[in-house]
Amino acid sequence: MAPAKNKLLMLKMLSLFSVVRGYNILILIIAQYLTAAFILAPGLELRDVFFDPNLFFLILSSATVIASGYIINNFYDSEKDLINRPKKTMLDRLISQRTKLSVYFILNFAAIFFASYVSFRAVVFFSIYIFTIWLYSHRIKKILFLGNIMASILAITPFFVVFIYYKNFETVIFIHATFLFIMIAMRELVKDLENLKGDLIQNYKTIPVVYGENWSKFFLSVLTVLAVIPILLLTTRFDTGLMDYYFYTSLLLLIFFLLFLYFSNAKWQYLILHNILKLIIVAGVFSILLIDYKEVFSRVF
Repeated sequence: MAPAKNKLLMLKMLSLFSVVRGYNILILIIAQYLTAAFILAPGLELRDVFFDPNLFFLILSSATVIASGYIINNFYDSEKDLINRPKKTMLDRLISQRTKLSVYFILNFAAIFFASYVSFRAVVFFSIYIFTIWLYSHRIKKILFLGNIMASILAITPFFVVFIYYKNFETVIFIHATFLFIMIAMRELVKDLENLKGDLIQNYKTIPVVYGENWSKFFLSVLTVLAVIPILLLTTRFDTGLMDYYFYTSLLLLIFFLLFLYFSNAKWQYLILHNILKLIIVAGVFSILLIDYKEVFSRVF
């Protein structure tokens, strides 16, 4: 009897990890710290960045808010996800909707508590962030165009928090942010193509549902071309060190993305496109270390 209970407990923990997208949260935390240490505050000692209590609580607040956002999004999209991702949804349903809501409120209260360590302005900011994520999940995501734009803004907001904390307003920071924003916007549109069946049944007003796959591919093509602009600027106008190779590789991947896009008409093909964009985004996190690898090596060792 005990082994069965332990197995069920493990499955429920795995289910909760799946609901809050624990792997995404981990990548987000790493990305925020690397951005802070090597882009926003390159002149500071690493210990001054990684052991800064204010930064720690800002990142912790961001992580808990994003985790709660995944929960509330899962809560509202349960019927749609059952159509689009039946296997994952069955795992997620090992935890009741009541438990998910309880964890959602606990995480939000924890985020506000963590933010209160930093400042009252941080509390206000994260309170607005929590409300906006709820509003997006409840209503905005079903609104044509606005849903995609808002999803991209919400995804990039944790980096905005760190950016404001260090008050680094250099042009290169905005260009990096623009490239990331475009990648996220493209990923959201590809996700809509993946989830076309469920969105259509649940009456979500996404771009593929309203305009069809061909127009969605056209919008993706425009975004792909726009993504080339920050790549060219970062590799020709600014010194990004060995990170140039990341941008060259991203350019090749985007060319392949564009070619493969026009031959895609099945969910598994859109999943490949989604994974290409995810690879570009995740690789971009760790390639931050390549901006000045000699400086990174000296600061670490």
